[in-house]
Amino acid sequence: MTINNLILKHQDDFNLETISLPASKSVANRALIISALAGGGSNLENISEARDTQTMQRLLLSMEKELDVLDAGTTMRFLTAYLVITNQTKVLTGSTRMLERPIGILVEALRELGGRIDYITKEGFPPLKFKGFIDLGKDRIQVRGDVSSQYISAILMIAPLLKKGLKIELTGKIGSRPYIEITLSIMRSFGVHSTFDKNIITVGPQEYKAVDYKIEPDWSAASYWYSFVALSSNSTVRIKDLRLPALQGDSVIVDIMRPLGVESHFDNDGVTLKKIEHVSEFEYDFTDCPDLAQTITVICAAKNIKGSFTGLESLKIKETDRIQALQNELSKIGTQLKENDSNWELIPNYEVKTNTVTINTYDDHRMAMAFAPLVMKSSVEIENPSVVSKSYPRFWEDLKKVQLNVIEGA
Repeated sequence: MTINNLILKHQDDFNLETISLPASKSVANRALIISALAGGGSNLENISEARDTQTMQRLLLSMEKELDVLDAGTTMRFLTAYLVITNQTKVLTGSTRMLERPIGILVEALRELGGRIDYITKEGFPPLKFKGFIDLGKDRIQVRGDVSSQYISAILMIAPLLKKGLKIELTGKIGSRPYIEITLSIMRSFGVHSTFDKNIITVGPQEYKAVDYKIEPDWSAASYWYSFVALSSNSTVRIKDLRLPALQGDSVIVDIMRPLGVESHFDNDGVTLKKIEHVSEFEYDFTDCPDLAQTITVICAAKNIKGSFTGLESLKIKETDRIQALQNELSKIGTQLKENDSNWELIPNYEVKTNTVTINTYDDHRMAMAFAPLVMKSSVEIENPSVVSKSYPRFWEDLKKVQLNVIEGA
């Protein structure tokens, strides 16, 4: 049965519980591609239950001529490069929103290397038709660094299998650099070495090796628990197996949340989040961690913390236009998010609501989970709550685990 909405009944605090997060889909999807390029035989431990990762697993094994990635951006971009280097002749498609998300930069780069790819309907956008691969022996390309790190990661993962390897020159500002570092780190774990000097990444011709690889918990998922603690009266929560250092750039949430009112206490088994005092104004550049932006803007809005943010440009081409979605939903709690060139100003005017605040999720998992912690301030209605299956399928069950009152709608 489809649940159209969930009502989260307001409460100030929740009971201390130990939460186990899903595995990182960012790490898992890279490991799955690289394991396939290694010829199989790797043991990947703690594979994410996120729909994006399950889709990747299924499509890598599929014998169908048309592969549907649904709404999984990483799956679309990584499979595009994978289908090229493995010389396959298939069609790659996705959801309506996926077909609106640009992929031209990646396709043009792969064509330079010898990939034969056609656009089926609209130039620069999926669906794509693959017609094989002839390695042209090109060993250097330029790729814009300011659009999507997933394009760069997709090319990097196939680079060692090219005859001469590859040198990638990143032009312009490099966005989401930690995601590129994740890719290079996982490649090293599977036996492929590289250098990343200033804006040049060099990968020589090499072979991947099958290995045992454990996927770490998802730091993006952890950010929502930081938000629950920040917006509570005095709640504490423990997250199992979450540790530093971590591959994922979103582990910076530890540092971001200290001035916003949450302190992290690590031990051998995980981390305990505790509420502390917070600042009245907050500035941050989200260039390297755009997936945290929705969470942080909601926290600042609900705590009446004035915000000044940069590095949000990529949010406009995500699962939805996240800037527009944030502006629409934040307005319901008295907050403005104003864009001025490359800077966004958050002007909060939050007052405790006696009525239920209804949040539209725009088919975006992060909209649902970023706004759910508002339950610590007022009752919240989340429309289309099933969107969380994309990255954190157990999210609503975990809320019930800490004794939050989650009521299913029609």
